[in-house]
Parts: sequence; C-alpha cells; structure tokens
Amino acid sequence: MKTHTISIAPGSLSADLACRIVAEGMKIELGADAIESIEKCRRYLDEKIKTCHVPLYGITTGFGSLCNISISPDDLSTLQSNLVKSHACGVGERLDSKIVKMMLLLKVQSLSYGNSGVQLATVQRLVDFFNNDIIPVVYSQGSLGASGDLAPLANMCLPLLGLGTVIYEGREQAAADVLKAKGWEPVTLMSKEGLALLNGTQFMSAHATWAVHRARRLFKAANLVAAMSLEAFDGRIEPFGDEVNRVRHHRGQIEVAADMRALLAGSSLIERHKEHVQDPYSFRCIPQVHGAILDTLNYVTPIIEDEINSPTDNPTIFPELDIIVSAGNFHGEPIALPMDSLCVALTELSNISERRIYKLIGGTRGLPSFLVAKPGLNSGFMIAQYAAASVVNQSKGLCWPTSCDTIPSSQGQEDHVSMGANSATKLLRVLDNTTRVIGIELFTAAQALEFRRPGSSSPRIEALHEEFRKIVPFIDSDTVMSPLIEKSVNFVEECIY
Repeated sequence: MKTHTISIAPGSLSADLACRIVAEGMKIELGADAIESIEKCRRYLDEKIKTCHVPLYGITTGFGSLCNISISPDDLSTLQSNLVKSHACGVGERLDSKIVKMMLLLKVQSLSYGNSGVQLATVQRLVDFFNNDIIPVVYSQGSLGASGDLAPLANMCLPLLGLGTVIYEGREQAAADVLKAKGWEPVTLMSKEGLALLNGTQFMSAHATWAVHRARRLFKAANLVAAMSLEAFDGRIEPFGDEVNRVRHHRGQIEVAADMRALLAGSSLIERHKEHVQDPYSFRCIPQVHGAILDTLNYVTPIIEDEINSPTDNPTIFPELDIIVSAGNFHGEPIALPMDSLCVALTELSNISERRIYKLIGGTRGLPSFLVAKPGLNSGFMIAQYAAASVVNQSKGLCWPTSCDTIPSSQGQEDHVSMGANSATKLLRVLDNTTRVIGIELFTAAQALEFRRPGSSSPRIEALHEEFRKIVPFIDSDTVMSPLIEKSVNFVEECIY
C-alpha cells in the first residue's frame, strides 16, 4: 500500500494533523513554496555577509554573552558546527521515538518559512531522517525553554553532522555508520545554520502537540466514563439541563451538559424515580468542572498551533525587507504558561474522577461496599481507589508551574528563561496519570453498573459497557487487579472516541 505523503508548507499544520503524520507513518516532502522561500533566504544571507560591514549576531559573531566577538569569514562554518557539538548537553531519560519524530517534523515546518537562512540541503536531510525513521537519541532534560530548546535540539541535530547516535532499524547505531550505509555525506553547516537548528521551541512544542491531541481524546472518554458513573451511582439528570447551564454562559459548561444529556438519552436508569434530592459535587458539578477543563483545552490548542506554524529561531531574516533582526522568538513563555495551565486542568480531571470512584465503592445508594457481593471476605475495589488517589497526588505535585521560575544563564545575557521544557515533560506525565485514573473509574463504574440490573442505561453507555466487558470481566471475588486496571487504561487510551 502506498504511503501517504504530506507536503510541508508555511502555516499548514494542525496539532491533529501533526500527530496523524507521526502516528500513521506518513512521509513528508517540502512543498514548492517552502523550497522557494528557503533558497531565497539563503541567497540573501550569503550576499548580505559579503556586503555588510557590521556584526550580524550568530552569523558573524559568537553566541549568547559572546555576541561581541567577531568571527572571521573562514571560520563561519566551524563556528556553526562547534555550536552544535558544544550544546549537545542533554541529560536524563531518552525521549520516546514519537516525540523525536515530532521534533523533526516541527523543525522542518519552522524552517520552511524562509526566515532562518538555512541551506535547502540541510532541511532536506531532516526530511530524510523523518521519512527513513532515523531517530536521533535525544534526552528529556537540559533545556531552559529560552534561546530555544538548545540542548535537546543539539542532540537531535548532531547526526546531521555524522556525530552522535540514532535509533535505526530497531537498534542504536552511530550516526556516521547510518549515513554511510545510506550513501549520505554529513551536512557541512554554513553561516547561521547551527543557530537555526538549535534555536527554536520544537522540544517544547512537540510535547505540547502530543498533549493537546491526546487530551482531546481523553476528554471525550472522561465524559463517557462520567456518564456511566452517574448511572451506576443512580444520579439525577436535572443538573445537566440546558437552562441551568446556559444561564451561566460558560461555553465549556454548556457543551459538557449537552454532551451528558446526549450520552444519557434513552436510559431507563436516569429516568426512574430518585429518593435523594441531590448528588455529591463530583457528579452534580460535572458540567462546571469538566466544562472548565474543556475551556482550558480550547484556550491552549490554538496557541500551540500558532507555535508550530512559526519560525522560532534567532536572528530572524526578512529578505524582502532587507533586514536581519536579533530578537526573542525562541522564548518559550507563550507556550509555557498554557502548558502549565493544561497540566492543572488535566489534574482536576483526574481529581474529580477519583472522587466518583470513592463514592461508587462507598456502600451507599444500594451498592455493596467495595462493589463485591461478600465484602469482608473480599476487599473488592478498595485498593483500586487507593491507586487512583496515589496517582492524583503525584499529579498535584507536578502542577507547580515551572514557568514561575527563571535561572539566569550565559553570564547574565540570557537573564530570563521560561523553563517551558519542564512544563512540557511534566504535562505528558500528568496526561498519562489522568488516563490511568479515568481507566480506574471505568473499571469501577462498569462493575457498579452491573448491580443496577435489570435496569439499563442509554444505548451509548450500554454499548460502551458491552465493549469493555469483552476485555475486562465482572469481578465476583477477589482477584489480581493490576492486569485488569492496565487493560482498562489501554481501553480508555485506544478504544474510546
């Protein structure tokens, strides 16, 4: 079957498309407009270096606090390769290959605008790496999220020069060996190119792109699971009415309430007489809490998409205006703050989910304690709730916004940094944690719903329950729970849309 190829062009990338390109193994190519823009900018820069008699930061000077040191024309290429080598200081865990592939994709996208001064051959080699699944070894720590993601991008770009290591054909190999096997010469960097490769926010934005894509899927799953929990807890429908939610005006709240009404349409359980006049907040306030999380997600997503459709290196070159501007488009603050906000929102999604788990196992409203027929002899779902509570606690600790901190660097020249790279990595950790908690809620809600038989929920909830039961059985008596929880989490991640 022919692999689909996506043409890279300025302003063309959404978060969902970027994730599809990576996840589905699509190929990429530079579009005609991108090629023209890249070549035009390189020609302009070469001519500018010949005719300009003032220092050009990072092009004919050193970097950071060394910006006042001029470099001779004969050393401009060495300057750029030295930059890549000296900045490859990544530490910590190795990044997942899909994150690195996303970084490659987003770097190509950023360079496609023709504001960076790179050679076409350099961008094409990034494309070649992407299309051939040659994945540079990149580490999770080392970026301050300002001056770009210097350390991780340096590790990513070392293999272009025949240095460092890559994952190729399932094993780690020296980049030089892979280039030789492919018949490719190492890239010889020209003026400005090392800086163009290392400046930029592609480490941060790769994590953020995956996060917003996955978070949207998880949010839909969370509403579905919450609806099943409401049914299992014998909850009331009135808090989800259109009038009571619309009067407050918040779009997310109105949308979640409407979604819950649609999910519960046709349920005999929701329509039956209720003895209780109110539900606990974790059920009654689903529109308000889930809605606020949706509003946050809707705020964050377009910001991330603006970021991945921008040139974010420095200096920025404008051939048509004959200007080269040394500014700060590499600074991660525009996405660091939203990522920290999304981290908090996703933690709240897990927080309210855990509270529903707690209520379902509490032995109220006709449900047996810990959702087993013989509590005491059996502990049932007691420790499943413990596990959820532990995960939520860890996420709460991760919610401290790293964007609140700055540690000056480069002898004070880079005196304010975003720390957005740490916002990015912890955001994915919180997303994983929230997925686990929603999985435990589904595991618990499906068990509790069985005790409402012969009553039935809505067609949508019953269909979800039926699919879930194909992989996770009803628990009659105590059994090893971890494998079942893992299946539940995978179900949430892969099967709920």
